[in-house]
Order: sequence, then C-alpha cells, then structure tokens
Amino acid sequence: MLLRSRFLLPLLLLLVFPSFSQAEPSLEKIDLFEGGKDGFALFRIPGVVVTTKGTALVYCEARKNSGADWGEIEVHLRRSTDGGKTWEAARQIAHFGERLSVAEFKKGAKAEEQTVNNPVAIVDAKTGAVHFLYCLNYARCFYQRSDDDGVTFSKPVEITAAFEAFKSVCPWTVLATGPGHGIQLKKTGRLMVPVWLAYGTGGAHAPSMAATIYSDDHGKTWKAGDIAVPNEGEFKNPNETAAVELSDGRVMLNTRSVSSPNRRLVTISPDGATGWSVPRFEDALWDPVCMAGLTDIPGKPGTLLFSNPHSLKFDKDGKEIPASRGSRVNVSIKLSENDGADWIANRTLEEGSSAYSDLAVLPDGTVLCFYERDKRLTVARFNLDWVRAGAKAP
Repeated sequence: MLLRSRFLLPLLLLLVFPSFSQAEPSLEKIDLFEGGKDGFALFRIPGVVVTTKGTALVYCEARKNSGADWGEIEVHLRRSTDGGKTWEAARQIAHFGERLSVAEFKKGAKAEEQTVNNPVAIVDAKTGAVHFLYCLNYARCFYQRSDDDGVTFSKPVEITAAFEAFKSVCPWTVLATGPGHGIQLKKTGRLMVPVWLAYGTGGAHAPSMAATIYSDDHGKTWKAGDIAVPNEGEFKNPNETAAVELSDGRVMLNTRSVSSPNRRLVTISPDGATGWSVPRFEDALWDPVCMAGLTDIPGKPGTLLFSNPHSLKFDKDGKEIPASRGSRVNVSIKLSENDGADWIANRTLEEGSSAYSDLAVLPDGTVLCFYERDKRLTVARFNLDWVRAGAKAP
C-alpha cells in the first residue's frame, strides 16, 4: 500500500496542478562589459555564438577613447563553459598585425588611432571550429579561426579580395561584416556572412547596400554572393543584416534600412548567395534603424527568434511618422513558429535605453541575448516559455 501511494501522489499532483509538468518562464541578466571601466569609453556591437561543445562566446567592439564608430577600437571576447552563468575575463582577440591609421580612410580621424570593427563568428558544426571575421578601418577584412572553443585563434589572413567582385555593381569605399554572427548551412556546410557596403566619400556609411560572402571549404577561401538588398526604389540604404537558415534549407536575410515604412526588409535565397527574392517589408518587425538579432531554435523546425528595439515614432494624432527613426529603447524578443511567416509573440526584454543585440541557443534550449543597454553590454538568459508569455506580436 505504501509503495502504491508513492506512485499515486506524483500522478495526483500532475492532474491537479498540470503546470508543474511544464517549464516555467525564466529570465536572468548578467552585465559583461561596462563603458567607462577597464580603460575603455564604451563597448558596442555585440555578437554571440555557442560552440559545438556548448561553450558560449560573446564578443564586441571595445572603443577606447570615445563612443564613435571611427577611433581606437579593439575586439574583445569572453567565454562561458557553464551555460552563461559565469564568464572568463575579457581579452583582446584582434587585430595584432601591422597597425593601419584610420585617418587614411576617415576625414578628420586621428592618425594614431586604428579601428578594428564589426566582428562576426560562425560555428562550424562539421569541424567544431569557430570561424571569425573582422574588419580594419572599414576598408579591409580579415579571417581567423579557433579550434579550441575560442581559447586561442589562428593568425589572421586578409580576405578583402573577396569583396572586389562587388565593385562592378557597388563601387564601395566602406565594407563591413555583419555585425552579429554568421551561419552554416546544414546540408552543404556552406559558411555564410552578411555584409554591407557603402559607396560614399570620406568614410561615409551611406549610400549602402547589403549582400553576403561565403566559403565552401571551411573558411579557406571566401567569395562574394549577389547583392541581396539594393539601394533602389523604396529600399533606402540597406546595411546591417542578420541571417537564418529556414526549415526547408533556404536562407533568409533580415536587414536594417532608413526606408519610409520603418520596417525590416526581408529577402530569401535558395543557397545564401544567389537568387535573392525581391525584398519586402515585414510589417510585424518594426525598424528604428538599428541592428537586430535573429536565430532558429535547434530541434524545433520553423521556430525563429528575433530581437531589436520595438520602437516607432508617432505624431500627436497617434499616426506613425514615415522614415522617423524610432528611439533605441525597448529591446524585445519576437517568436515565429512558421519560418517568419507570422510572429506570434512579442516580449519586452529591456524597457529603457537599449539598442544592438544578437541571439544564440545553448544545448539545453536556453536562449542567450547579448545586447546593449545604457553603457553596458548584458547577456540575458531565458527560455521559450518566457517569450510565449508575452503579448501577441502586432
């Protein structure tokens, strides 16, 4: 009788309290970088990946003297081997080669300063390597890799030549990878990185357009894809772009722009490099002209998460103001369960000042969002139940 009671009690609890059998929504935040400390004025441009061994890597720009895009900037990285609960000390991981003055590319910049910008990592599920790209003074691009989960990195190799193929359609004077993270296509193993190119003068970041570069030999060589989001018609200065592989193997790009509709631009390719569909504005994804994060959820085909400041500007009558550049506040997480056809939930992560963000998923399904808030770079850990508990996406 006693043995039977031991089995009946848990069953009764599940019947009376069915929520006990489901995951409870959870959220926690840890500040990892803070401007004004450690000798740096500001830390910006977050990126995050999770390696094949489950190690979480976060990386960013460490801006030495000011918060400006051009100046003395390094790339720093932190590691976590316990699911983002604790983190190793930050360290510089690029660029250690010959210094190149940013003043050669940006009018009015200080000759003694060097800008190392737009870091992007890609996890190689087939080899276990972490591929890492970054730019130098928005003019050159370098590649390095880690074969020990981000403990050490190889000597950088310049891959700027891969961008030359774009010049026939975009006479760029500024190049940039990502930012955020790149992806690897599951079927082919192709490594793919979103890039944006600007063709103004004096280091201007506009006019601009978005594209991808890719590698089919695990990072040994890199090639240019087609222009994915041109600067034409309704599409005004597309630039910072996130990428995700859909459940059927196609690749979706999600792009920031300064277009009148104040919405993210979306385009899809069969291979992540060519055949891009005509870009469209995604009504559910507001764009206050800010970088965004995008990821799929392993083991849940069609399930996507998107992060950015859910913010728009409205006039005194409550009507949306076209091309209004909403405030960088209210970073939120949106959920889709059908490859982005619909966004069924929207959960505020940070109500106040918050901007760039990136997303990755741990082996146990915990989601990491590495994002900017005030002068801090913070990692948030949450589960899908926390997102689902949010309001329906607009």
